Amino acid sequence: MEFSTFLLLQFLAHLLADYFFQWTTMAEQKNRLGFKSSLLVWHVLIVFAVSWLLAFQWSFIYGAAIIAVLHYIIDGCKPYISRSKHIGRYAFFIDQALHIIVLGTVCWGVAKFQGIDTYWQPPLDIKGLFLIVSYLICLKPANIFIREVFSATEIEVTSDNELPNAGKVIGVLERLLTLTFIVIDQYEAVGFLIAAKSILRYRDEETLKTEYVLIGTMLSFGIAVVLGIVTNVL
Repeated sequence: MEFSTFLLLQFLAHLLADYFFQWTTMAEQKNRLGFKSSLLVWHVLIVFAVSWLLAFQWSFIYGAAIIAVLHYIIDGCKPYISRSKHIGRYAFFIDQALHIIVLGTVCWGVAKFQGIDTYWQPPLDIKGLFLIVSYLICLKPANIFIREVFSATEIEVTSDNELPNAGKVIGVLERLLTLTFIVIDQYEAVGFLIAAKSILRYRDEETLKTEYVLIGTMLSFGIAVVLGIVTNVL
């Protein structure tokens, strides 16, 4: 197994454990209580299990344990970062950056000092794995990322006439479609999709809402476009 494939598998494990195998109650309690959260231990056990399984080698049990322990420390400290007056609004980005640094460092250390087992191979090549990662990012992680961008930049619009979660659904759909169109080299369809989104019209006094939707749309399309281009390059 090549190092790039091994690293991508661990990033896939991080996506699954931190976004798809973590329910809302668990995330909220961890972010509020940190080390005092009873669900933090369960989350770390999930991180360990997924990381070890997706390594496709038994010897990575120690690497998975290191990732899990450091994940526990980072998540446990997150509430303290969130309460900081200076960097609190960037807690999500700091948290994710630290997790990715840990993944990269542990994978590099295992590859250098222990070696990657060549007898175990994932069922997909690197492009197939990245395609799966890209589609997963277009789902829940992208929604959370865009929400945190708005929160960090203190952009907020409130309205009693909004449909609950409608923006999330629209965002998921547009990212999935954009990624699919780029992967199959149908760039004209991406332009059509953007044009269709521009049908949205608001009254003059709702300029703020228009800008809010535009920022979210550009972030959403941007994520899908970058993932699609990288997939094609691979």
